[in-house]
Amino acid sequence: MDKTIKIYHNTRCSKSREAMCILDDLGEHVEIIEYTKTPLSETELAELIVKLGIKPKDLVRKTEELYKTKFADRKMTPKQWIKAMIKHPELMERPIVVKGDQAVIGRPPSLIIDLLK
Repeated sequence: MDKTIKIYHNTRCSKSREAMCILDDLGEHVEIIEYTKTPLSETELAELIVKLGIKPKDLVRKTEELYKTKFADRKMTPKQWIKAMIKHPELMERPIVVKGDQAVIGRPPSLIIDLLK
C-alpha cells in the first residue's frame, strides 16, 4: 500500500500553512500539490473524495464568495460539483492530507496528526 503523504495545499490559506507546519514539525516527507496552480482531473478529484469518505458537495467551501454568488442556490449532481471544483479549485476545502487510502480535511489541523498516527 502506498504510504506517501500528500497535501493539497493553498499557500494563501492560513489553515493550509498551519498544516504544512504540523507536517514539518512531525518530520514527514510530503508531496505538496498546489491544486489552485495545478488543478486535479475529474478522476483524481473523485478518488480524493472517496478517500475522504464524503459527498462532493461536502468538499465545497460554503464561505467562498464564488459559492455564495454562483452555486449556493443551485441543485447539482455529484458529478456537477466535481466539475465545478475543477473549474474553480478555490471552492475546495483545504488543506487535504492523504496517506495511503485515507484522507482528511485539516480543519482543524489537528486532524492531520490523527491521520498520521
